[in-house]
Amino acid sequence: MEKDRVVITGLGAVTPIGNNVDEFWKSAKLGKCGIDYIKTFDVEKSKVKLAAQVKGFDTGQHFSAKQLIRLDRFSQLAIVASREAYIDAGLDSMNMDKYRLGVIMGNGVGGVTTFEEEANNLINDGMRGVSPLLMPKFIPNIATANIAIELKAKGIVNTIITACASGTNAIGEAYRAILCGDADVVITGGSEACITSLVLAGFTNLNALSTSNDPYRASRPFDNDRDGFVMGEGAGMMILEKLEHAKNRGAKIYAEVVGYGTTCDAYHLTASTVEGEARAMELAIRNASINPNDLSYINAHGTSTQINDKTETKAIKKVFGDYAKNIPISSTKSMIGHLLGAAGAVEAIACIKSIQENCIHGTIGYKNKDAECDLDYVVEGCRDLELNYVLSNSFGFGGHNASIIFKRYIK
Repeated sequence: MEKDRVVITGLGAVTPIGNNVDEFWKSAKLGKCGIDYIKTFDVEKSKVKLAAQVKGFDTGQHFSAKQLIRLDRFSQLAIVASREAYIDAGLDSMNMDKYRLGVIMGNGVGGVTTFEEEANNLINDGMRGVSPLLMPKFIPNIATANIAIELKAKGIVNTIITACASGTNAIGEAYRAILCGDADVVITGGSEACITSLVLAGFTNLNALSTSNDPYRASRPFDNDRDGFVMGEGAGMMILEKLEHAKNRGAKIYAEVVGYGTTCDAYHLTASTVEGEARAMELAIRNASINPNDLSYINAHGTSTQINDKTETKAIKKVFGDYAKNIPISSTKSMIGHLLGAAGAVEAIACIKSIQENCIHGTIGYKNKDAECDLDYVVEGCRDLELNYVLSNSFGFGGHNASIIFKRYIK
């Protein structure tokens, strides 16, 4: 029996290179670098001084003072991106069964800004100094809940926490929820806002971050001289919808979700395996009922760490064989850093816009070839190419691997 079809009807984003989808995508095509010196706290004594922070985000334009007291930054970003996607899909102007409307989103650490502030209050002022709003601002599911409350989504509402694979896993699980009949429409994606002194110190002492002081050479995926990832923040949200539901209301359709695969390496706290990553891609391809050679483009996890970029390159070769050299591959993280739990969601938006415009954004910061990373990483800048099937990879600490495939929508 032919399975139902799931399409994307709305997009929303807040990123280090644009605070809506149009700004983000225009900047990505231009190869704009969103990495700069950290300005929100003192990094004088830190080895790492760069991050990709959201710029020009005026909270007062989006929230009342009362709302801001109750919202951690990761919730703020998630809500704003969700509003954009919801309006873009035309859902704000129609009546629908809210028990058939779901929210599934991912994040890595939740409201860590609030956690740090209240931990300092505890140290300085004792237990009475801790805000009663700590838990409803900090817990990782609260951004999902805030979106559901605002948009009155009463269907399936879940939070996916699989580290850097969270955003892609969330979209994949939303896709499955619609196929299973649990919802007609799901708001899905990811949000992260953890560029704080505590998290920066943790990643720095793990030797995971780039120590470069050159914003254009800090995140340099697949480059021989790469020395770690750059922390980023932001949110990417989209509307997934059952095709018949979208057609019945006359919705515009960006693209179609056709394949999803997810695995666990069950191997190491921080390192992935070629086999686990390859298996996730293979499962997505099988789920899409296509051949590996049907893929037009891969949006790589591409973190700019020595181990990840080599492992992902080997995994792509394992799946695609000789055809791997013919597939354009690029890393959005070269421009916006690593958005952790939101990375896969924002990168999925890049994939969808690529299909819509037949244009692949480049991988910036690349200068020196690595003999073990010898595929086509689109280092010359934006490339025009007709795209039909696009794959996006996300791999997270704990061995979580997720791959998702988008297809050009054909009636």
